[in-house]
Amino acid sequence: MIHVYLDDHRTCPPGFVAARSAEECILLLEAEEVDILSLDYDLGWGRPTGLEVARYIAESGRYPRRIYMHSSSPSGRMRMYEMLRSALPPDVHLSHTPMPDDVAAEAAGGRA
Repeated sequence: MIHVYLDDHRTCPPGFVAARSAEECILLLEAEEVDILSLDYDLGWGRPTGLEVARYIAESGRYPRRIYMHSSSPSGRMRMYEMLRSALPPDVHLSHTPMPDDVAAEAAGGRA
């Protein structure tokens, strides 16, 4: 089980696999079981956004166990949140805020 951090610019935190584009993130979600997913919305001018990742998750049902949103775009965060919430399984934790420090520390320590 892996942790994925989707962001085109920010430094990937310890314990996470960096996905620098929506396409790369979707490939990881297809290939791996994901525990923690942290989403950014804006992924570069003219590039697919984090909403495409949220759409893929909602349509495929391949939900990570825990989903957080570290995007600085309030409207982008809410669009992703609403997309994911529409088909959210009961055992999945979804937050429209960045992951708490204790979750980041858990991921860095390798405990999933």
